[in-house]
Amino acid sequence: MRQKALNALIYIISLLPYWFLYLISDGLYYILYYIIGYRKNIVFQNLENAFPEKTEAERLVIAKKFYRFFPDLLVESIKLKTISAEEVKRKMTLDNEEELTRHLAAGKNVIGVTSHYANWELGIHRLSLITDFPTLIVYKPLNNKDIDTVYNAMRGRFGAEMIPMKQILRHIVKLRGQPSVSMLVADQTPLYSDSDYFINWLNQETLVYTGAERLSRISKAPVVFCYIGREAKRGQYFCKFSTLVEDPSEFAEHEITDLHNRFAEQMIRENPEYWLWSHNRWKRKRRK
Repeated sequence: MRQKALNALIYIISLLPYWFLYLISDGLYYILYYIIGYRKNIVFQNLENAFPEKTEAERLVIAKKFYRFFPDLLVESIKLKTISAEEVKRKMTLDNEEELTRHLAAGKNVIGVTSHYANWELGIHRLSLITDFPTLIVYKPLNNKDIDTVYNAMRGRFGAEMIPMKQILRHIVKLRGQPSVSMLVADQTPLYSDSDYFINWLNQETLVYTGAERLSRISKAPVVFCYIGREAKRGQYFCKFSTLVEDPSEFAEHEITDLHNRFAEQMIRENPEYWLWSHNRWKRKRRK
């Protein structure tokens, strides 16, 4: 019953035109930043730790830009419920698309990597419309099963298959011999049981997932980074593909993990306001 109610509410809101949704976003900005102060302590601490070389005033500018963008992300994600395929293509242009499709044309599986940056949710729809080969989106299930079910149904509208992290290897093995794309959002916070590998990332000791590297080695698949960025015009994005790894056997242990994390770090440093600073990314510390 709760799923049906949530689904109906999202559907109704998604029918609103973008100009009206952005009016809602404008109001949400003031509510989240000035009234509620949504996760301000986490956002400001993350920015201080990540950019100690910046002044407090400079970090404040980044924080306000983040809070201004975040409501746009919320309303744009709801719009994905009813957005057409043609509108998806207009909203997100592709750059270096051949860096993905050439691997598929060669009969290979592809391990895709992206981050919680810009509109990664729209990126799921856009990726689904590139190829007819299986598109697997690896995700971390939410504790709220109703929200999880409703949003996964939205994400799969154009053919993407949502796969929980712990099940992805089984699906890749099942698709062996058939080209496919497995996309991971690699900047999530692992459980201690899932990883013990720390790197220095955004100026902090950071526990990171090694799943993209392990999947690449097991399936002998190239690793392609999906850089989703925001254009100057509101609601417009681009997706640039870059092959980071052609042959995983040529890399030493952890080199692939280091490589895609460094790529993501550079992307965030260039335009930090589009990363998810409200995420408590550094809650896992090295055990003594």
